[in-house]
Amino acid sequence: MPKAAIYNMLGEQVGEYDLSEAIFGIEPNGVAMHADVKNHLANCRQGTQSALTKGEVSFSTIKPWRQKGTGRARAGYKGSPVWTHGGVAFAPKPRDYRYSLNKKYKRLALKSALSDKAAGNGILVIDELKMDEIKTKAFKEFLGKLGVEGKALVITKDVDEKVLKSARNIPGVSVTISTILSTYAILNNRVLVVDKAALEKIEEVYA
Repeated sequence: MPKAAIYNMLGEQVGEYDLSEAIFGIEPNGVAMHADVKNHLANCRQGTQSALTKGEVSFSTIKPWRQKGTGRARAGYKGSPVWTHGGVAFAPKPRDYRYSLNKKYKRLALKSALSDKAAGNGILVIDELKMDEIKTKAFKEFLGKLGVEGKALVITKDVDEKVLKSARNIPGVSVTISTILSTYAILNNRVLVVDKAALEKIEEVYA
Protein backbone atom coordinates (compact mmCIF):
# COMPACT_ATOMS: atom_id res chain seq x y z
CA MET A 1 0.00 0.00 0.00
CA PRO A 2 1.42 3.43 -0.95
CA LYS A 3 2.21 5.79 1.92
CA ALA A 4 2.79 9.51 2.32
CA ALA A 5 4.45 11.39 5.17
CA ILE A 6 2.23 13.61 7.36
CA TYR A 7 3.63 16.97 8.46
CA ASN A 8 2.38 19.73 10.72
CA MET A 9 2.53 23.47 9.98
CA LEU A 10 5.99 23.61 11.58
CA GLY A 11 7.35 21.25 8.95
CA GLU A 12 7.77 18.37 11.41
CA GLN A 13 6.84 14.83 10.36
CA VAL A 14 4.16 13.55 12.69
CA GLY A 15 3.19 10.28 11.04
CA GLU A 16 2.37 8.41 7.85
CA TYR A 17 -0.81 8.23 5.79
CA ASP A 18 -1.93 5.01 4.08
CA LEU A 19 -3.00 6.12 0.63
CA SER A 20 -5.83 4.39 -1.18
CA GLU A 21 -4.53 1.61 -3.43
CA ALA A 22 -7.35 2.22 -5.94
CA ILE A 23 -6.35 5.86 -6.49
CA PHE A 24 -2.66 6.17 -5.60
CA GLY A 25 -1.44 2.64 -6.27
CA ILE A 26 -2.42 1.80 -9.86
CA GLU A 27 -0.03 1.30 -12.77
CA PRO A 28 0.20 4.77 -14.42
CA ASN A 29 -1.27 4.84 -17.93
CA GLY A 30 0.95 7.16 -19.94
CA VAL A 31 -1.33 7.18 -22.99
CA ALA A 32 -4.34 8.29 -20.93
CA MET A 33 -2.33 11.02 -19.16
CA HIS A 34 -1.02 12.34 -22.48
CA ALA A 35 -4.52 12.39 -23.97
CA ASP A 36 -5.97 14.24 -20.97
CA VAL A 37 -3.19 16.86 -20.93
CA LYS A 38 -3.59 17.39 -24.68
CA ASN A 39 -7.35 17.79 -24.19
CA HIS A 40 -6.81 20.31 -21.38
CA LEU A 41 -4.42 22.43 -23.45
CA ALA A 42 -6.74 22.33 -26.47
CA ASN A 43 -9.69 23.47 -24.32
CA CYS A 44 -7.58 26.39 -23.06
CA ARG A 45 -6.92 27.70 -26.57
CA GLN A 46 -8.58 31.01 -27.38
CA GLY A 47 -8.94 30.51 -31.13
CA THR A 48 -9.15 34.26 -31.78
CA GLN A 49 -7.06 34.44 -34.98
CA SER A 50 -8.97 36.35 -37.64
CA ALA A 51 -8.48 38.14 -40.97
CA LEU A 52 -10.78 39.85 -43.46
CA THR A 53 -11.98 38.02 -46.57
CA LYS A 54 -12.49 39.74 -49.90
CA GLY A 55 -16.14 40.28 -49.01
CA GLU A 56 -15.28 42.03 -45.73
CA VAL A 57 -12.60 44.56 -46.74
CA SER A 58 -13.75 48.17 -47.10
CA PHE A 59 -13.44 48.82 -50.85
CA SER A 60 -15.86 49.87 -53.55
CA THR A 61 -17.07 47.01 -55.71
CA ILE A 62 -16.95 49.13 -58.86
CA LYS A 63 -14.78 47.75 -61.66
CA PRO A 64 -11.49 49.75 -61.59
CA TRP A 65 -11.22 50.00 -65.40
CA ARG A 66 -12.81 48.49 -68.46
CA GLN A 67 -12.15 44.89 -69.32
CA LYS A 68 -10.27 45.35 -72.57
CA GLY A 69 -8.12 47.85 -74.40
CA THR A 70 -6.12 49.40 -71.51
CA GLY A 71 -3.07 47.14 -71.75
CA ARG A 72 -3.38 46.28 -68.09
CA ALA A 73 -4.47 43.03 -66.48
CA ARG A 74 -8.24 42.70 -66.16
CA ALA A 75 -9.58 43.51 -62.71
CA GLY A 76 -13.03 43.19 -61.19
CA TYR A 77 -12.72 44.94 -57.81
CA LYS A 78 -10.09 46.55 -55.59
CA GLY A 79 -10.68 44.19 -52.67
CA SER A 80 -9.27 41.23 -54.58
CA PRO A 81 -6.76 39.06 -52.65
CA VAL A 82 -4.12 39.75 -55.32
CA TRP A 83 -4.24 43.52 -54.65
CA THR A 84 -2.39 45.37 -51.88
CA HIS A 85 -4.69 45.81 -48.89
CA GLY A 86 -7.19 43.45 -50.47
CA GLY A 87 -8.93 40.60 -48.66
CA VAL A 88 -7.21 37.39 -47.59
CA ALA A 89 -7.95 34.24 -49.55
CA PHE A 90 -9.12 31.45 -47.20
CA ALA A 91 -8.79 33.86 -44.25
CA PRO A 92 -8.52 32.34 -40.75
CA LYS A 93 -11.56 32.89 -38.55
CA PRO A 94 -12.17 32.42 -34.79
CA ARG A 95 -12.73 28.76 -34.00
CA ASP A 96 -13.40 26.55 -31.02
CA TYR A 97 -10.70 23.96 -30.32
CA ARG A 98 -12.65 22.28 -27.53
CA TYR A 99 -13.35 18.56 -27.58
CA SER A 100 -14.31 16.07 -24.89
CA LEU A 101 -12.89 12.81 -23.57
CA ASN A 102 -14.70 9.86 -22.08
CA LYS A 103 -15.25 10.42 -18.33
CA LYS A 104 -13.82 7.01 -17.40
CA TYR A 105 -10.73 7.74 -19.50
CA LYS A 106 -10.24 11.11 -17.76
CA ARG A 107 -10.66 9.41 -14.38
CA LEU A 108 -8.01 6.84 -15.36
CA ALA A 109 -5.65 9.66 -16.37
CA LEU A 110 -6.19 11.45 -13.05
CA LYS A 111 -5.59 8.30 -11.00
CA SER A 112 -2.48 7.56 -13.09
CA ALA A 113 -1.10 11.04 -12.37
CA LEU A 114 -1.80 10.70 -8.63
CA SER A 115 -0.22 7.23 -8.58
CA ASP A 116 2.84 8.54 -10.40
CA LYS A 117 3.23 11.32 -7.80
CA ALA A 118 2.78 8.86 -4.93
CA ALA A 119 5.38 6.49 -6.37
CA GLY A 120 7.88 9.34 -6.62
CA ASN A 121 7.26 10.62 -3.07
CA GLY A 122 5.70 13.74 -4.56
CA ILE A 123 2.80 13.93 -2.08
CA LEU A 124 3.19 15.75 1.24
CA VAL A 125 0.22 15.50 3.62
CA ILE A 126 -0.43 18.30 6.13
CA ASP A 127 -2.38 17.30 9.22
CA GLU A 128 -4.21 20.65 9.32
CA LEU A 129 -3.39 23.16 6.61
CA LYS A 130 -4.51 26.58 7.76
CA MET A 131 -3.26 30.15 8.10
CA ASP A 132 -4.08 32.48 10.98
CA GLU A 133 -3.74 35.48 8.67
CA ILE A 134 -2.99 36.30 5.05
CA LYS A 135 0.80 36.30 5.04
CA THR A 136 2.84 35.35 1.98
CA LYS A 137 6.13 35.37 3.91
CA ALA A 138 4.77 32.94 6.52
CA PHE A 139 3.46 30.55 3.87
CA LYS A 140 6.76 30.67 1.99
CA GLU A 141 8.60 29.83 5.21
CA PHE A 142 6.18 26.91 5.75
CA LEU A 143 6.99 25.52 2.29
CA GLY A 144 10.69 26.00 3.01
CA LYS A 145 10.41 23.89 6.16
CA LEU A 146 8.85 21.12 4.06
CA GLY A 147 11.74 21.34 1.60
CA VAL A 148 9.43 22.35 -1.22
CA GLU A 149 11.29 24.05 -4.07
CA GLY A 150 10.06 24.92 -7.54
CA LYS A 151 6.52 24.28 -8.73
CA ALA A 152 4.05 23.03 -6.13
CA LEU A 153 0.30 22.48 -6.05
CA VAL A 154 -1.41 23.18 -2.71
CA ILE A 155 -4.70 21.29 -2.33
CA THR A 156 -7.32 22.25 0.27
CA LYS A 157 -10.68 20.63 0.97
CA ASP A 158 -12.69 23.82 0.38
CA VAL A 159 -11.82 27.33 -0.74
CA ASP A 160 -9.63 28.85 1.98
CA GLU A 161 -9.13 32.57 1.33
CA LYS A 162 -6.20 32.87 3.77
CA VAL A 163 -4.27 30.00 2.18
CA LEU A 164 -5.18 31.10 -1.35
CA LYS A 165 -4.11 34.73 -0.88
CA SER A 166 -0.99 33.76 1.10
CA ALA A 167 0.25 31.45 -1.66
CA ARG A 168 -0.78 33.20 -4.87
CA ASN A 169 2.21 35.59 -4.99
CA ILE A 170 4.80 32.84 -4.53
CA PRO A 171 6.36 31.99 -7.93
CA GLY A 172 5.53 28.45 -9.06
CA VAL A 173 2.95 27.82 -6.32
CA SER A 174 -0.72 27.35 -7.18
CA VAL A 175 -3.75 26.47 -5.05
CA THR A 176 -6.79 24.34 -5.86
CA ILE A 177 -9.49 22.37 -4.07
CA SER A 178 -9.91 18.61 -3.85
CA THR A 179 -13.00 18.35 -6.07
CA ILE A 180 -11.59 20.08 -9.17
CA LEU A 181 -8.27 18.33 -9.64
CA SER A 182 -6.90 17.98 -13.15
CA THR A 183 -4.27 15.68 -14.62
CA TYR A 184 -2.48 18.67 -16.13
CA ALA A 185 -2.22 20.50 -12.79
CA ILE A 186 -0.86 17.40 -11.05
CA LEU A 187 1.75 16.62 -13.71
CA ASN A 188 2.71 20.28 -14.15
CA ASN A 189 3.86 20.55 -10.51
CA ARG A 190 6.81 18.82 -8.88
CA VAL A 191 5.10 18.20 -5.56
CA LEU A 192 1.57 18.13 -4.12
CA VAL A 193 1.04 19.70 -0.68
CA VAL A 194 -2.29 18.24 0.43
CA ASP A 195 -4.40 18.98 3.48
CA LYS A 196 -5.32 15.72 5.22
CA ALA A 197 -9.04 16.58 5.03
CA ALA A 198 -8.64 17.26 1.29
CA LEU A 199 -6.90 13.92 0.82
CA GLU A 200 -9.78 12.12 2.49
CA LYS A 201 -12.17 14.00 0.20
CA ILE A 202 -10.14 12.96 -2.86
CA GLU A 203 -10.35 9.31 -1.82
CA GLU A 204 -14.09 9.69 -1.26
CA VAL A 205 -14.81 11.40 -4.60
CA TYR A 206 -12.50 9.46 -6.92
CA ALA A 207 -12.69 5.99 -5.37
